[in-house]
Amino acid sequence: MEDAISSAIALLSEAFVAETRRRPLGWEGLRSWEDQQGVVLPEPYRTFVAEIANGTNEGPMYEGGLLPLGAKSDSWASWEADCWLSPQPFDGTALRKLDRPFPLVEEWQWEYEYYDHALHSAPLHEIYQHGSVLLGSDQPGDYWTLVVTGPQRGKVWWLRDGCATPYSSSGELEVGFLDWVRDWHLGQGWWRSE
Repeated sequence: MEDAISSAIALLSEAFVAETRRRPLGWEGLRSWEDQQGVVLPEPYRTFVAEIANGTNEGPMYEGGLLPLGAKSDSWASWEADCWLSPQPFDGTALRKLDRPFPLVEEWQWEYEYYDHALHSAPLHEIYQHGSVLLGSDQPGDYWTLVVTGPQRGKVWWLRDGCATPYSSSGELEVGFLDWVRDWHLGQGWWRSE
């Protein structure tokens, strides 16, 4: 396990050059944050935030880089979804509940599915508020998250207006933070230039 984390941290250090990194939290700061939230972050993201960078000025997202731990994108509080079907509006100012399980295990495209408020409104809100840390945003309404609680723990998901889907790489479904960053850094997978 130690060797796997060491090699992951080496790749992450290479992907996010020193000039773009924000100061790491340190282990004491990280453990304090985890205690407050009631979660333990998945590796190698956990070690990355503690030892390498608590966010970066550049990264796979187009809107401001990799967010500091627990931060929200500038657009999170104010975006208005075209495909938000719940009768209760999205509340980007609400406290996110990271200790509650992320509700999905497979892609959900609610804009194309018959939407029943009684069945679907609670899970729709939970996708955005439960069990994941925000990694960043491509644009208002498009958010990358790392699941920290529930069956998808350690997996990166893309939340966009009308759909939530796990990131996949080179035929592998549901990959984690390291593969997501590696694909961006190497320009492959979803990051491949056309």
